[in-house]
Amino acid sequence: MTAVATDPVIARYLDAQWMEKGLSENSLAAYRRDLEACDRWCRGRGISLIQLQRADLQDYLASLHGKGRSPRSAARALSCLRGFYRYLLRSGEVSDDPTLDLDSPRLGRPLPKSLSEAQVEALLAAPDLDDVLGFRDRCMLELLYACGLRVSELVGLTLPQLSLNQGVVRVSGKGGKERLVPVGDEALHWLQRYLAGPRHDLLQAPSEVLFPSRLGRCMTRQTFWHRIRKHAQAAGITSPLSPHVLRHAFATHLVNHGADLRVVQLLLGHSDLSTTQIYTHVARQRLQNLHAQHHPRG
Repeated sequence: MTAVATDPVIARYLDAQWMEKGLSENSLAAYRRDLEACDRWCRGRGISLIQLQRADLQDYLASLHGKGRSPRSAARALSCLRGFYRYLLRSGEVSDDPTLDLDSPRLGRPLPKSLSEAQVEALLAAPDLDDVLGFRDRCMLELLYACGLRVSELVGLTLPQLSLNQGVVRVSGKGGKERLVPVGDEALHWLQRYLAGPRHDLLQAPSEVLFPSRLGRCMTRQTFWHRIRKHAQAAGITSPLSPHVLRHAFATHLVNHGADLRVVQLLLGHSDLSTTQIYTHVARQRLQNLHAQHHPRG
């Protein structure tokens, strides 16, 4: 684990989470941000994380609300702190758990942002194919939409993970869990064209990175986020767009076209079906909107 926390207790906890649960660097970074934010709040009041009491924790959560943090964000911070204090309790560093019997902020059930099929087509057609980076981006967008990948999974892909003959990509997801995802004919077509030329033009030395950056190295998530925002503007998409929205579009369009929810769960790499069930609500809302728009008594 490469993440380093400023507080030794936080650092030990993150090391334990990495060793026991095999959490990804991104998950560990999120844990660290939440814990260090609470640690800074504590130090500003002359106490440490280990001295935090239930009343203090309630004040801290109230301060998050006062700063405009959403209930979901506050609930995530509380969940992180629950795990932290349970670890301290097991290790004997605290005698009481301040998170015990503390209710989480009430959450709504927000529907994931998505794109219409027409918007996806416009986005896919936006990159300039005469530019080597544009051709690479078109291929990345095709694969992202065809497979519903997380952006970290996409930018981290290597050649051995892709099988053009079998038409599948082997994805290493959260917690190091692997899954095989079918690519689809259209995305395979673009991959074959990309591998036949544009990819070689980007490489400055031999590499197994499937989608190298301008410098021939593994692209960062942030770089691809900026690239997709640029193509969204070219496609006339005015709503905020991130790579994760294409993942939602992949799942939403599958459900809209009758895909079984458990199949979608496997393709997305969700460990729990309840995480995938949000897309049934998306499909139901779409049907209601269509009914209201087109039925004479809608």
